[in-house]
Amino acid sequence: MARDELLKERWELLQDKLSSQFAEGAPLDLDAIIYLVGLQELGQFQRKFKKDEKLNLMHIAICRLLEPYGYYSFEHFDEDGWPHYKLVEELPVLRAGEQAVLMKEAIVSYFIENEYLK
Repeated sequence: MARDELLKERWELLQDKLSSQFAEGAPLDLDAIIYLVGLQELGQFQRKFKKDEKLNLMHIAICRLLEPYGYYSFEHFDEDGWPHYKLVEELPVLRAGEQAVLMKEAIVSYFIENEYLK
């Protein structure tokens, strides 16, 4: 199976699994799944988040997802338990479709690493 086909298959499987678990089957989009990764990384599941905090959760997720690619590295947790990352290497300029593929690949890898997806 070609790499792109395998990614597409895994992405759809992950999307279906997360959608049934968190959205009563309504399909979660890429941004919603990134948000879930940020929530998982923060680990404060019972909180209600303000709009700016939701954006920060997505930033945490992007940093964590791109860390294995060498773009970010974890620095520390602050006094409120929020993880902080530093930029190691500038992200390449990618078209929107290329960005989506990179993020889907990183998300699938994350969920495989965390044994949510096989």
